[in-house]
Amino acid sequence: MQVSELDGAHVLVAGARVTGTSVVRALTRLGARCTVSDSNPAELEAVAVLGAATALDLRTPPEGVDLVVTVPGFRPTAPLLVAAAAAGLPVWGDVELAWRCDRAEVFGPSRRWLAVTGTNGKTTTTTMLEAVLRADGRRTVACGNIGLTVLDALTDAAGFTDLAVELSSFQLHWAPSLRPSAGVVLNVAEDHLDWHGGREAYAAAKAGVLTGDVAVLGLDDPGASALVPTAARTVGFRLGEPARGEMGYVDGVLTDRAFAEDEPLVAAADVLPAGPPGRLDAAAAAALARAAGVSAAAVGAGLRAHRPGAHRGAVVATRRGVRYVDDSKATNPHAAAASLAAHPRVVWVAGGLLKGASVEDLVVTAAPGLAGVVLLGRDRGVLASALARHAPEVPVVEVAAGDDAAMVDVVRAAAAMASPGDTVLLAPAAASMDMFTDYAHRGRAFADAALALTEDAS
Repeated sequence: MQVSELDGAHVLVAGARVTGTSVVRALTRLGARCTVSDSNPAELEAVAVLGAATALDLRTPPEGVDLVVTVPGFRPTAPLLVAAAAAGLPVWGDVELAWRCDRAEVFGPSRRWLAVTGTNGKTTTTTMLEAVLRADGRRTVACGNIGLTVLDALTDAAGFTDLAVELSSFQLHWAPSLRPSAGVVLNVAEDHLDWHGGREAYAAAKAGVLTGDVAVLGLDDPGASALVPTAARTVGFRLGEPARGEMGYVDGVLTDRAFAEDEPLVAAADVLPAGPPGRLDAAAAAALARAAGVSAAAVGAGLRAHRPGAHRGAVVATRRGVRYVDDSKATNPHAAAASLAAHPRVVWVAGGLLKGASVEDLVVTAAPGLAGVVLLGRDRGVLASALARHAPEVPVVEVAAGDDAAMVDVVRAAAAMASPGDTVLLAPAAASMDMFTDYAHRGRAFADAALALTEDAS
């Protein structure tokens, strides 16, 4: 099916909520007739006001459907999508729909897509890229898996010309036609293996951003550097000194040897968040921006102006010489390892939904710096077993409660194990949905408990 055929077509939208609502708005503008299926009646009520028909938790597409557009969370094995494929119906994700609409210029002149993916660092890199593009005077917005959906960015009255697009592996799986102007894979570690069915399929989905004009790869990450781009040009980035064709750091300065002979961009000390992960994200954002023709001066100005988002290593309280740090966004072992490495001695708060990821290497690496561990969430037993094997001398407390109040007990247990100079670090290595709405909810609960603890002691 082509975008030009959507006028008068019957489209089944699998999933409501933010993305499904965005899809319905776009399809309605294109003249399509929409039916939306979701398991939550309240979500269906919300989308019905847009004029879409609704159906509760469909298992097969209705008669007469021409196309299925799915929200990212639906797995390929979902009965509705399996039935759609068996019936010969095309299945697109919202990003696939957005890409096809943009190429067909149905919402105005096509935009420049600069795509960011990876297991960790996507949001920071995307917001860095947005800041750099704005410093260069571009009409830009961060969208996709952050802020606006891509469809809403395309239809926004602001008339954005350059899109900083954060993409999850789910979105990329359902967007096979995507060919961004430049795309980066920051890193590839174990995550969402339950959704994709294995690491190879997960990595292949991530490689979907390496199909356009310029592919950018994290050279310090074995998973990313092993990918084989199909882009016309490949650029690497690293923490060390860059070779020709790479971005990297020379005497503490991010330096471009990919799009210039030897162009200094910004001092590493001026990059936030501080530390190796932030510096790698800055190098990736700079590579994408330079691929889009952004000046060296604007790259430096944008990166100096950038401020990290919430729940990404934020100090939320200090009590008796102990810092309480919210890195709730560390939702997998790879991210937690980077977070733990930034602090010399830690009482670690961890646990949640591990999504099939192994924590063995994480625990082995973290063990020397652990003053104690407090575990919560459904898969806390997996972490407890790994700690018993690899760090038996480290005290471990498990909190079994399953609501917001549990975080009060978690923080009190962590405070009891911490000494002056230590950091109580929420770096869960796991998703949050077993106990919280999302990682932000979890981070707020941690911050509130830490602040209450501080107030209790004052």
